[in-house]
Amino acid sequence: MSLLELRSKANKKRKRIGRGNSAGQGSTSGRGNKGTHQRTGGKISPGFEGGQTPFLRRMPKLKGFKNPGKIAYQVVKTDSLNSFKQDETVNIDSLYEKKLISKKTVPVKLLCGKEKLTVKLNIELHKVSNSALEQVKESGSEFKALQ
Repeated sequence: MSLLELRSKANKKRKRIGRGNSAGQGSTSGRGNKGTHQRTGGKISPGFEGGQTPFLRRMPKLKGFKNPGKIAYQVVKTDSLNSFKQDETVNIDSLYEKKLISKKTVPVKLLCGKEKLTVKLNIELHKVSNSALEQVKESGSEFKALQ
């Protein structure tokens, strides 16, 4: 085969359906026999299953609502911060090194623990509960919220 014999498909004419003999009995004009695809506008929706109940209608309707804007925080209790040294900075990196949290990418919330916070710390986390903030202030620590 030479380059002169190559042909592009861009120049190929499409088959023009419905232009044939339409006067005769049983003529199909290139569309095949009776049915959805023979008629104009004969398209079926993606979920159509030939008349049986579609899959999405057979599935149970689950109750409830999942909020797409909900933020899931990692939880750290105030009594677990007693393992830090005096005047040390507590942030996501230091919590991750001590294995108090499992991921650096998920925000952290400080909650009140069973024991009181006894060490003075500089805490830099995303959120804090009201009772945990009271414990932080009682111990002389400072809390700074991250964005």
